[in-house]
Amino acid sequence: MNLLEVILSFVNMLILLVGVLVSVAFFSLLERKVLGYIQVRVGPNKVGFSGIVQPFNDAIKLFNKEFILPFMSNYLLFMISPIFMLFLSLMLWMLVPYMEMMFHFSLGLIFLLSLMSLSVYFMFMSGWSSNSNYALLGSLRGVAQVISYEVTLALMILSVVFLIMGYNFIYFYLYQKYIWFIIILMPLSFCLLSVMLAETNRSPFDFAEGESELVSGFNVDYSSGGFALIFMAEYSSILFMGMIFSVFMMGCDVYSIFFYFKLMFISYVFIWVRGTFPRYRYDKLMYLSWSVYLPVSLNYLFFFLGLSICFWKIFSMN
Repeated sequence: MNLLEVILSFVNMLILLVGVLVSVAFFSLLERKVLGYIQVRVGPNKVGFSGIVQPFNDAIKLFNKEFILPFMSNYLLFMISPIFMLFLSLMLWMLVPYMEMMFHFSLGLIFLLSLMSLSVYFMFMSGWSSNSNYALLGSLRGVAQVISYEVTLALMILSVVFLIMGYNFIYFYLYQKYIWFIIILMPLSFCLLSVMLAETNRSPFDFAEGESELVSGFNVDYSSGGFALIFMAEYSSILFMGMIFSVFMMGCDVYSIFFYFKLMFISYVFIWVRGTFPRYRYDKLMYLSWSVYLPVSLNYLFFFLGLSICFWKIFSMN
């Protein structure tokens, strides 16, 4: 890569990150509006036209508030955990297959799984470093939940990898040019969407932030900018999961405006589920992961592995 390509790569990354952060702001407004209508109330409607400026108002308020540091906390880990949580969730967006000079390479799916597995460490560090029982319990729950569902998510992704025989995101565009995988893999698609809900700690699987039990979970001691960074990391991950589901199951034409309508629809489903379903019981959450989704994902994995071996044998004989 010459200097011009490096500069263009950084400019592309910067534009993408600014777009993601603006999307996070308006997605939080969309969630508050949709939840308001589901619960038969108005939602934000005072600041600007119909509350359109509310997210920026909230951001200014949060970053101007005093940052309260717990007396017995581990200062360094308490401060850097939210920063790294947001950094990892934004770094995932570099994998979008724009065929520009970002992180688009032949082993993109392996890199995706590596980055997603790192986020759980900073969730645990943020809960442990505050030296609060509520925060520690919330982070322990979150770690157990994310690790359990990460196994299933990795197996589901590997199932699709055996189907397309490659780790590059661009294969999803080539193989879904005429038919989407959601049509031929309907059960796996619904399982994948449910696992993504659990992976992002969203309702009905929001045990890391169980307000009725743990006040606010692992982020209970965060205020001001620290809370804002955790909030932005969570909503950036939700939008990214919507994008990944659209890439895996609903075509991967990232240069089409229709792709972004699909992304927003999947993200809207996350809000819809939050406003509709009550919180699951924790033992049922673990039962669902290890006794339902894991066998389903393993069966699909072995089926696609056998299918790919059969096709390889047939083509090698010819």
